[in-house]
Amino acid sequence: MITAIVLIHAAADSIPEAAQAIADIEGVSEVYSCAGDVDLIALVRVPTHEGLADLIPARISKVDGVLGTDTHIAFRSYSKADTESAFEIGVED
Repeated sequence: MITAIVLIHAAADSIPEAAQAIADIEGVSEVYSCAGDVDLIALVRVPTHEGLADLIPARISKVDGVLGTDTHIAFRSYSKADTESAFEIGVED
């Protein structure tokens, strides 16, 4: 399975609707609204690279309110336990 993180710029007045429309697309596992340089972040999981080529430009980019996307393909996945331990460095019980 190929995982991609899609950073999405959206029109401010359509963020909730765009986020829900993107979340409803098959292959999109999660969509987050966020602060910072982008408006939405979508996690996409598809079986092939061709699936990414179909999903992102043909489906996500065409959602009303989406102004642009920037896609990052994940090379390797780390377990939740590893991620949590990284955030616990320097934290005392």
